Amino acid sequence: MEELIQIIQANIQYAPFIIFGTLLLAGLNIPVSEDAMLFIAAILASNHPEYLVQLFFGVYLGAYFSDLICYGLGRKVGPKLLKIKFFASMAPPERVAKISAYYQKYGVITLIIGRFIPFGVRNALFLTAGLGKMNFTKFALSDWLACTISSVSFFSLYYYYGETVIDYIKQGNMVIFSLVLILLGVFWYKNKRTA
Repeated sequence: MEELIQIIQANIQYAPFIIFGTLLLAGLNIPVSEDAMLFIAAILASNHPEYLVQLFFGVYLGAYFSDLICYGLGRKVGPKLLKIKFFASMAPPERVAKISAYYQKYGVITLIIGRFIPFGVRNALFLTAGLGKMNFTKFALSDWLACTISSVSFFSLYYYYGETVIDYIKQGNMVIFSLVLILLGVFWYKNKRTA
């Protein structure tokens, strides 16, 4: 990570474009960490405050458009993607139906919570929203709100507190991930009881 930061710092004027482009690749399910890009952008902004606005919008817009790309993959290429083993394991039909039901029932809350869960959960949410044929405008507006909340939160934390916040974020992610698992278990149990 430090080497990547050094390379980008040497070319700071291009950093917002590099970060934006790198995040677009994540929308194609190429393993690029949005969290890492937020961290890099914020650290660079703290070291080069004159690029604060450009770096924030580079990472923010990259994350948002990456989501739209992933949604579009699910919506347009959908069933063909499920024939590829990597995507099939990411979005089995049962999960698509379940997440579609969550979108129907909880709307934007699903995206807001999902944006704070790392390890590929975000892309799985966006891909399944497309596979489930969620209305594009509804998805775009909901994700815009969710992306704004998560990007501003993480960027601000990293900008003001730097590397010391990483440990707290990891612990927070584990707590959120655990809470989501517990909630999913409760919903599953309730649905199983009523069925």
